[in-house]
Amino acid sequence: MRVRTEEFPSKYVALADFAKALGHPARISIMSLLLKRGEATCGDIVNSLPLKQPTVSKHLKELRNVGLLDHRIIGASIFYSIKQERLESFCTSFRDTLHPAEKTK
Repeated sequence: MRVRTEEFPSKYVALADFAKALGHPARISIMSLLLKRGEATCGDIVNSLPLKQPTVSKHLKELRNVGLLDHRIIGASIFYSIKQERLESFCTSFRDTLHPAEKTK
């Protein structure tokens, strides 16, 4: 069944995409690794996590598609890093959107 996302506010669609991108422990592990290291190649990630190269590449693609990762190419190597402002923006938006309403007295 396909959900018609165009009927929802774009802010909610973006937050759902963000949540989906982080909806796998491998992607959370990759984000955590990149937060600690600053940047890493796919090979660095493969060497640090219990994942094979094709799996890491798939997860990196998902994180890039939602706009959480940046990359730079040096020779044959691609170095991935977190788009910190984008991550913070999503986190703030999540907090603001899902913050419980103040109880009225």
